[in-house]
Amino acid sequence: MSTTIYIDADACPVKDEVYKVAARYGLKTFVVSNSWIRVPQTPAVEQIVVDAGPDIADDWIAERAGPGDVVVTNDIPLADRVLKAGGQALGANGRSFTADTIGSALASRMIGEHLRSMGEVTRGPAAFGPADRSRFLQALDQAVVKARRVVR
Repeated sequence: MSTTIYIDADACPVKDEVYKVAARYGLKTFVVSNSWIRVPQTPAVEQIVVDAGPDIADDWIAERAGPGDVVVTNDIPLADRVLKAGGQALGANGRSFTADTIGSALASRMIGEHLRSMGEVTRGPAAFGPADRSRFLQALDQAVVKARRVVR
């Protein structure tokens, strides 16, 4: 068993950063999306294109990720599934989803969905900036180190 990185790639702004960290550690990386996107041409990076539809990419990742794996996603329900399977989930802004934080993240998501369904205008995520990219790189490095300890 070895550490694998899974990228929920359709709207992921940090794919290049993941490729760099994965290459440094020699990790297999699956880039999962609903449409073709450019990925590095290396055996360590594999692109998976799934059918279009809600949660199909999430299902593909959740069925495979487990202890010692790292999933990069902004999708809170997917992060919850990964945590329950024993993996780590990391947002593109460097936010690490944990057993202590996932419940409140899911609740906030549900409240936002409810407000939007009632016609309320809610704010989206903050603009992604250089500080987020830096925070992500640091968090990914820490997650990989932790994941590699799990698989030893």
